[in-house]
Amino acid sequence: MANKNLAGVFLVAATLGPAASAYTITTIDVPGAVLTAPQGINTSGQVVGTTFAADGVTHGFLLAGGKFTAINVPKHLQTAPRGINDLGVIVGQYDDGPITGPTSTHGFVLRQGEFTTIDFPGVSFTGVFGINNLGIMVGNIIDNSGVNHGFLHVDGTFTQIDVPEALETFAFGINDENEIVGFYVDQTGTPHGYLRPFDGHFITIDAPGATDTRARGINDLSVIAGQYTDASGTHAFVDTFGGFSTINVPGALATFGRGINQLGDVAGNFVDMATGRTRGFVATPY
Repeated sequence: MANKNLAGVFLVAATLGPAASAYTITTIDVPGAVLTAPQGINTSGQVVGTTFAADGVTHGFLLAGGKFTAINVPKHLQTAPRGINDLGVIVGQYDDGPITGPTSTHGFVLRQGEFTTIDFPGVSFTGVFGINNLGIMVGNIIDNSGVNHGFLHVDGTFTQIDVPEALETFAFGINDENEIVGFYVDQTGTPHGYLRPFDGHFITIDAPGATDTRARGINDLSVIAGQYTDASGTHAFVDTFGGFSTINVPGALATFGRGINQLGDVAGNFVDMATGRTRGFVATPY
């Protein structure tokens, strides 16, 4: 894959919360891609995510030092990196392929150039979405009834994560305190974010005025990133102990927050109003 520097830089002020925050927005476009969707970011500023190229297939990428490197599980059709820790260990999912017809989706860990498959027992869909610096992972499965459940993976042992009374549960991010974030769908079909501290209880996270809140990443200061939808559209957010700040990329139809690192940098993607394309961004606080 060709190398290319980050595409553009501009400033944006957060607009929701008791104290507005300000961010520098850097846009990310993988060369030749139809879609660029960052998913995770570590403290060194390395970004992983997915691209959709002209071949109609999802591929992974790593952006490090301003250069893109392709991430593809050998001999498999589609690869989707979802998270990266500060040691450079990458997690995600891959499909057996083909592009049409039955597929199985497997989680993976990419460590020092070697892929290891992660499969939750008894299901055909496993996706690993987050990994902390201790190597503890979280992700999602789809059971044989088509229902989503989160999971925690520690030293080869899986623990299923389900918010009580929820229709579905998704687990996306974990920090070194083993705090987990994600979202659940309640009995009315409404998504709510959640924080699951190490003791295993659940704290609901709802952005003010939102009809849909999804927590996607958490750092070691317990600062949470994600996205919410209200009457005006979809926005990225940062939740600092219950104080919400909104991130809207200028010129975007919608902005989606994904990962957050220890410095508070947020990676995500947005829909460009001018072109309709999905593009990536990193929001750096200043």
